[in-house]
Amino acid sequence: MVAVDTVWTYVILGAVILVGLVAYGANLVRGRGRTDERIAPPARAGLPAEDLDRHPPTEAADTLEPGTAAPAPAAPAEVETAGGTSPAEPVAPAPEPSVERPESARGRLARLRARLARSNSSIGQGLLALLSRGKLDEEAWEEVEDTLISSDLGVEATTELVDALRTRVKVDGTTDEATVRSWLREDLLTLVRPDMDRRIASSRVGDRPAVILVVGVNGTGKTTTVGKLARVLVAEDREVLLGAADTFRAAAADQLETWGARVGVPTVRSDKDGADPAAVAFDAVKAGIEEEVDVVIIDTAGRLHNKVGLMDELGKVKRVIEKQSEIDEVLLVLDATTGQNGLQQAKVFSEAVNVTGIVLTKLDGTAKGGIVVAVQRQLGVPVKLVGLGEGPDDLAPFDPEAFVDAIVM
Repeated sequence: MVAVDTVWTYVILGAVILVGLVAYGANLVRGRGRTDERIAPPARAGLPAEDLDRHPPTEAADTLEPGTAAPAPAAPAEVETAGGTSPAEPVAPAPEPSVERPESARGRLARLRARLARSNSSIGQGLLALLSRGKLDEEAWEEVEDTLISSDLGVEATTELVDALRTRVKVDGTTDEATVRSWLREDLLTLVRPDMDRRIASSRVGDRPAVILVVGVNGTGKTTTVGKLARVLVAEDREVLLGAADTFRAAAADQLETWGARVGVPTVRSDKDGADPAAVAFDAVKAGIEEEVDVVIIDTAGRLHNKVGLMDELGKVKRVIEKQSEIDEVLLVLDATTGQNGLQQAKVFSEAVNVTGIVLTKLDGTAKGGIVVAVQRQLGVPVKLVGLGEGPDDLAPFDPEAFVDAIVM
């Protein structure tokens, strides 16, 4: 009996030990599973855990295309602390690039009158100094003529102005400065032609946008002018699209695209250097029609007016555009400092593409304001815009009265 009892004792003891070992092993396995779950990285909101490898977190972009929304920030992860879990500090999303809203260009030329007055001081101040001397002999009138011709007014216009002033002085018998200033303002305004239509095509025509083609020689600031014109039109609540048809200058399309992006205006361009400019212009007008914008502005490559092949190419650009839309405006960009050479450029471009308006740039650093009168007489088309500085909003619609007042005030 003793032997049997001893055997059962060992059996029971062994069973207890075995049960204990099994329980300990089970607890150990459950503990390891909880540990693995605690240190595993949390899944991103909106994606199941098994998709993490296939959908890695997207870093916030430094810049966004105009008109696109910023990506939504990911849900903040939880960080374990001594007191439990707490949300991690959220990472601030990258700021969206601001789209500028230019002020209206109406009356801008008057606001820039002081700068314009400095530009043309040799015309106004020089003439007033001569005309108010008290005695105007032939030598004094010759000096008046020289002053006007040196300002690029042109021989014909100079002769008209001097004859009108001489008649007034002779009839009235006075050289009082205030009186002479009034005469000079009146006669200059007549030469500048306030009756010319200086409106720029900027509204839809039927079911298509207005199309503006911008041309000119190298170095006149043509691409910059296109960018500034886009700002002027955006300020007037126009929807604008730009066409980068200057495919010869490597940086031209990038430059134009940057100008457009600043005011939320898209640019149609070619990804290939040296692409056919007529094809780019065609695509831009087509996109403008499809997107129902108000205005499409086409920038073209600068070209020398005496290069027949390049001028023929400009004519091709015009013809290709006209296969799907009329061209409502052809703006010729001229450097105000080029004088008579600029007039020759204007004549050749007008013959090639039927110029409808002039943009005079660099009028801020010159006393050659007479070019306004000369180029209008040469082409019979108005000066519509003037560049008075390098700032983004220094392009102003031309106002004849403000221009003349800046000269004589």
